[in-house]
Amino acid sequence: MTIRINLDVIMAQRQMRLKDLAQQVGITEANLSILKTQKAKAVRFSTLDMLCKVLSCEPGDILKYESDEDGQGKG
Repeated sequence: MTIRINLDVIMAQRQMRLKDLAQQVGITEANLSILKTQKAKAVRFSTLDMLCKVLSCEPGDILKYESDEDGQGKG
């Protein structure tokens, strides 16, 4: 099981820079970069809420679930 964070796509569609989004969401650019590059192990609901508000989107627009190729999740 893999959960992808599609911030780069949504940010490009909204023509939003990392610096601007981080400032509006209230997190550091470094933490937003970790989310954007798929390196985050968890996302706070409060952060997801602010991302959705600032980007005018739904959580499902940001988070995408991808099953394993063999069809069996791990864990």
